[in-house]
Amino acid sequence: MKKLFLLIVLTVTALVVVTGCGNPVPTPPGQQPGGSNGASGLPADAASVATERGLSQDDIYAALKTFTPSGQLDPYIMFASGGQGGQVLVVGVPSMRILKLISVFTPEPWQGYGFGGSGDTILAQGKVNDKPVLWGDTHHPGLSETNGEYDGQFLFINDKANARVAVIDLRDFATKQIVKNPLSLTDHGGSFVTPNTDYIIEGPQYAAPFGWEYADITTDYNEKYRGVMTLWKFDRTQGRIDVAQSFALELPPYWQDLCDAGKKGSDGWLFCNSINTELAIGGIENGNPPFEAGTSKNDTDYLHIINWKKAEELFKAGKTEKVKDMALIRLDTAIKEGVVFFTPEPKSPHGADVTPGGEYVVVGGKLDPHVTIYSFDKIQKAIAALNDSSPKDAYGIPVLPLDATMEAQVELGLGPLHTVYDDKGYAYTSLFLDSVVARWTLGGPYQSLHAEEPWTLVQKLPVQYNIGHIAAAEGDTASPDGNFVVALNKWSIDRFANVGPLLPQNFQLVDTSRPGDQMKVLYDMPIGMAEPHYAQIIKADKLKPWEVYPPGTNAETMQPDPNAISAPDQAKIVRNGNKVEIWTAVIRSHFTPEHVKLKKGDQVTWHFSNLEQTRDATHGFALPGYNVNLSLEPGKTETLEFVADKDGTFAFYCTEFCSALHLEMAGYMMVEP
Repeated sequence: MKKLFLLIVLTVTALVVVTGCGNPVPTPPGQQPGGSNGASGLPADAASVATERGLSQDDIYAALKTFTPSGQLDPYIMFASGGQGGQVLVVGVPSMRILKLISVFTPEPWQGYGFGGSGDTILAQGKVNDKPVLWGDTHHPGLSETNGEYDGQFLFINDKANARVAVIDLRDFATKQIVKNPLSLTDHGGSFVTPNTDYIIEGPQYAAPFGWEYADITTDYNEKYRGVMTLWKFDRTQGRIDVAQSFALELPPYWQDLCDAGKKGSDGWLFCNSINTELAIGGIENGNPPFEAGTSKNDTDYLHIINWKKAEELFKAGKTEKVKDMALIRLDTAIKEGVVFFTPEPKSPHGADVTPGGEYVVVGGKLDPHVTIYSFDKIQKAIAALNDSSPKDAYGIPVLPLDATMEAQVELGLGPLHTVYDDKGYAYTSLFLDSVVARWTLGGPYQSLHAEEPWTLVQKLPVQYNIGHIAAAEGDTASPDGNFVVALNKWSIDRFANVGPLLPQNFQLVDTSRPGDQMKVLYDMPIGMAEPHYAQIIKADKLKPWEVYPPGTNAETMQPDPNAISAPDQAKIVRNGNKVEIWTAVIRSHFTPEHVKLKKGDQVTWHFSNLEQTRDATHGFALPGYNVNLSLEPGKTETLEFVADKDGTFAFYCTEFCSALHLEMAGYMMVEP
C-alpha cells in the first residue's frame, strides 16, 4: 500500500512538472537530471516530503488545484465584504491570496483614505445625523451587470449599521461615492443590482419609523414602524448613484432581509425575504418573549414579490410622496397599482436566489430542513387569478397560495441559508447548522445538464464550521462558470494556530469541477480582520483596471485635474494674504519644492502630482503633526486642504519605498509662529 501511495505521489508531482507552468523543475547542483528516481525527472526528495508530512491523495490533489506559481495569475477574482472592518477584500481564486483591501467606510492609511485628500470628501458623504461615522458593517457586495452578466465595471457594497451604499470604480479599485439612506438606519438587504444595473437594491433590516424618529414600540409598532425597499438609480456614464432619480417603496414592519432581481424572463421583478411576520416587539426585560422566540413562532414568513418596473412607472408618473427628502411610494398605492405581493416561504428565511435563467426563486429557511423552489410562471398565473376574495395580510397585501407558486421542495438538512449555481444544472446551498455545502439538482430547463433526478440532493460536504453565505464562480449570474465554490464559515475553531479568544473566519475553497465526482475542500483561508458575510466571484479577464492613472487624473472624479502639473519646473508656491496654494511635483526621488514656509493660521491648499507613468511607481506623502498621509499612485493628482494651526518645523517624507534613495525623498514644512 505504501508503494502504491508513493507511486501516486510521484505521478501527481510529475503532472505538476509537466502542466504547472511549462518549465521543467531545475536540477539541483551536483545531481544528474532525473535524480534518484530516474525517468520521472523529479527532485529526489519530492516523494519523501509528501511522506514526511503525511500528505494524503486528497492533500496532493488540493495542492495541484490551488498552487499558483510565481508570475501566474488567478483566473477568478473574489470580492468579499469586510464585515465590521467596513471595507472590501479582493481575493484571487484558486490561490486564495488576498490581493487588496479596498477602503470604503473606514479610514485606511496605506491608501491615504481619510487622512487628507479626496478620501476625506468621500467619507464625509456618509455622515449620519450630520455627524461623521468612520466605520461600517459591510455585508453584501454586488458587481455591476449587463444582461445579467458581471461586466467588471463597478462594485457596490452596503453598510448594515448605518444604511449606506458605496460605489467602487473597478478601474482603480477605489471608492467614489457613499450615499446615506434618509429613511432607514439599518440595511441588511443590499447591495444587489438589477440585470443591467439600472438600480441598486437596498433592503432594510429592522423595522422603524421613517427617519428613525421616536415612536414607542410597545404602542406604535403596527402603525408607525415600517419596512422600506430603496431603489438607487445608477448613472453608469457618471459612475455615480443619482439620488434625485432614486425612490423607495413602503412595506409593512416585517423585517425584510435579502433580495435578488429577476433576470431574463423574470426581469423587472424583485424577490425579497422577510422575517417577523409575527410583528413581535421583544421586551425580554418586561417578561415578553425575546425577539429570538417572538420572531420565529409562525410556520412560514412572507416572500416579497415586487414589480420594480411598475414601481418605476409610478415614480416617474409622480405617484410618490416626499418623505425625508426621498420619493416614497406609499403602501396603499403599491397595493392598488399591483406592485407588491406575498407568498408563504420557509420559516425564518435568509436568502432568495434566482436561477440563471430567471425561471425559479430558491428560498431556504433556517428553521426548515427544505429549500423551497418557486416558479416565476406560476407566480404570474397566481397574480392573474387574484380577485376580491383572495387572502390578504394584515396590511392588505395579496397573499398568493403556496401551492399555487411552488414548483418543488428539496430536503437538504439543518439550517439552509443561501444558494448559488453552476453550469452543470446543480445548485449549492449552505447549511448553517449542519455545517455543510449541499449539492442538489435543478429541474425544468436544467434537467438536460445532468444525469440525476431533478430536485434531488446529490451530496453533502462538511465544512469547518457554521457556513453562512456561499459564493460560486459567477454563480449568481445568467451563465455561471462552475469549477469552484467558496464556503464563508463563521467559525474556524481548530483550523488555525490559536491567536487568542477572537478567532479568524474561515473561507474554504471547494472543488465542484467534475459533476461525477464528490466535492472536495481544497483550501482553508483564515480571514483575521473582521467577519465577512458575502462574496461574488468574477472572471479575472472581465476586469480592466488601469495600470497607471492617465497623467494628471483626479482619482475622485476620474477626470483630468485642473490643478495637475506635468513637470517639476511647474511647481510653485503662491500666497494671497493668509491663503497659500502649493503645486508640488512628485517623482523619484524628490518633491519639488522641498521647503514650504508658512505662517501660523494660514489656510493651505496643497496639490500633489505624481509624474510617474511606470507601473507600481507609487509615492506617498506623510506630514507628521498634521495627521496627513496620502497615497500618490502613478499619474494621480491629489489635493490637501488644512489650516496651519500648529507652528513649528515638520519634516515630510515619501511613505512608499520607491527607489534606492527613498529615504532622501523628503522636505520640510516650516510654520512661523
